[in-house]
Amino acid sequence: MRFDVTLPDPLLEPFLSVIRRRHEKSILRELEYTNRKYRLSDVFNNHLYFGLHEREDGNWVFREWAPNATAIYIIGESNEWVKREEFRLKDIGGGVWEVLLPREEMWHGMKYKLWVEWQGGCGERIPTYVRRVVQDDISKVFSAEVWQPNKQYHWKYAQPDRVDHPLIYEAHIGMSMENRRVATFNEFRAYILPRIVDLGYNTLQLMGIQEHPYYGSFGYQVSNFYAVSSRFGTPDDLKRLIDEAHGFGVVVVMDLVHSHAVKNVVEGLSCFAGDYGQYFYSGERGEHKLWNSRCFDYGKNEVVSFLLSNCKYWLEEFHLDGFRFDGITSMLYWDHGLGRDFTEYKFYYDGNQDEDAITYLTLANKLCHEVNPNMISIAEDMSGMPGLAMPFESGGIGFDFRMSMGVPDYWIKLVKEKGDEDWHVGDLFYELTNKRPEEHTISYVESHDQALVGDKTFFFRLVDKEIYTGMSVFDTNIVIDRGMALHKMARLLTLSTAGDGYLNFMGNEFGHPEWIDFPREGNNWSYDHARRQWSLVDDRNLKFHFLNEFDKEMIALAKMKYFFSDTPEPVVRNNEQQVLVFGRGDYLFVFNFNPTQSFTDYMFEAQVGKYIISLDTDSKRFGGFGRQDDNLEHFTLSRDGKNWLSLYLPARSGFVLKYED
Repeated sequence: MRFDVTLPDPLLEPFLSVIRRRHEKSILRELEYTNRKYRLSDVFNNHLYFGLHEREDGNWVFREWAPNATAIYIIGESNEWVKREEFRLKDIGGGVWEVLLPREEMWHGMKYKLWVEWQGGCGERIPTYVRRVVQDDISKVFSAEVWQPNKQYHWKYAQPDRVDHPLIYEAHIGMSMENRRVATFNEFRAYILPRIVDLGYNTLQLMGIQEHPYYGSFGYQVSNFYAVSSRFGTPDDLKRLIDEAHGFGVVVVMDLVHSHAVKNVVEGLSCFAGDYGQYFYSGERGEHKLWNSRCFDYGKNEVVSFLLSNCKYWLEEFHLDGFRFDGITSMLYWDHGLGRDFTEYKFYYDGNQDEDAITYLTLANKLCHEVNPNMISIAEDMSGMPGLAMPFESGGIGFDFRMSMGVPDYWIKLVKEKGDEDWHVGDLFYELTNKRPEEHTISYVESHDQALVGDKTFFFRLVDKEIYTGMSVFDTNIVIDRGMALHKMARLLTLSTAGDGYLNFMGNEFGHPEWIDFPREGNNWSYDHARRQWSLVDDRNLKFHFLNEFDKEMIALAKMKYFFSDTPEPVVRNNEQQVLVFGRGDYLFVFNFNPTQSFTDYMFEAQVGKYIISLDTDSKRFGGFGRQDDNLEHFTLSRDGKNWLSLYLPARSGFVLKYED
């Protein structure tokens, strides 16, 4: 048994004992579960035991874990929603309840609930392991629904090979269409998936898949962890979407919310059988006050079993290729990381960490990779905790990637607080490349977080109200010209400095206007901002299509062999001129952020040979001014024993040079 770890960063040496203790705890917890005889993925199968299942004899068995309950009944359409003795569950020990039912008492599509009684109270509940929950159109009440179709979905395509460098298209099913309503899996598959394929993204990240009562939560207040949100369609509809994405070679990852749960009692897990601590921490620790949600008790074996089985269920049942673990900063720290600046290493090891949560995340990563060795796991953490995306064997938590959450924050801060003439290219390069070399990262200018109500998309922040009047191809508008130029430059710079992957939120590739605001009381339940206006990018008389075409070619460049193999190496960082040049593999990336001054015969040292332009933000094909000849071949000059490139650098533009022998 090996408890020791090797630290890649000498600054972590003072905290070695804490790191070693966490590593040891994960090993011992795994041994406790597996007894040295099994793998984690062999042990955690709660979804195959609890909930409603068809027996080999054709009848039904239903089980629920509710240690605080005194009686449980199934109520539903088969018994007129009243409790009857033949539908009463039996306590079989260990807090587990069970009932056997004849075939005719339950059927596919039947609606049902649990009636749970406990000392001093009772109430209706949705089964914990339910796989489908539907909402009545009139009463708005949620009920479980038996999902047992006669024909199981037949998968047509194999899962794609592992993606080492995810180019992620983040999407929300419900807001994916232009209609002012909730879109469906089938609509997304038919109309949006082809757009993603055409743009060249190799990874689709789906938000809001787990069932959530409040649509406006974006899917991050989960009530039923094993259920596909019925507002988008059926489980088979989701399977078909994933299957067809696989047919195009696109891997599919899902936002997995294990950081918290909705506070709702009737629809969710909170106070399931009169016990607020069944799944969650007791007292204040069990509540996330800012999110108004419940916090799981990761030290309880039954909770760990519930969550690890949930990981396995989604991977196996829906052929998902990975997860983005949502909100794990909230899991890692007792104070959820709120109001803290993680400026020193000690803040990761000062006792404010929930080590049971750290252990859970470690085991979750191990189990997921046992189920599918090609799967990818992505950590959403704003604290920067070291080791998140390091292998378990090296003392890490085992995520494959972590989100570079400081990058979009920096872009927004730059645009909000500084004029163009004050952009410091040295700082910009530092902020975009400041990553732990031992951990794989995914960079982005903006995700859905930057587009939510109260904020603005990157492009909208650049052009503001001019987006409504200045986007015609027949008009000239200096605000739009600036916005389009910086939109392309920011994305190209972010992608070209990215550690190992890149993310874009649906529609932002073409500068989707305005913010995201889901229907709620405060906006009169409007869908105006909970949709994507594809007609804007499809209209060739508007300039949005220029940004879309640039994004397509930028993603194509990123998919070239060895693009991510080398780290960016600075060549020129001239803050006064606002010129930034860096190399990466066979490419040179040249940016002139100066808003007014172009440079002729701009010279810098370069590897001897020929260079051709692969991508140019200023090309007329992308709505630029076309100030240079992109077909021109550039050769190095020999002078004073050195090799130099002499280039024309138009103001507020960037381009990529490909080295050729």
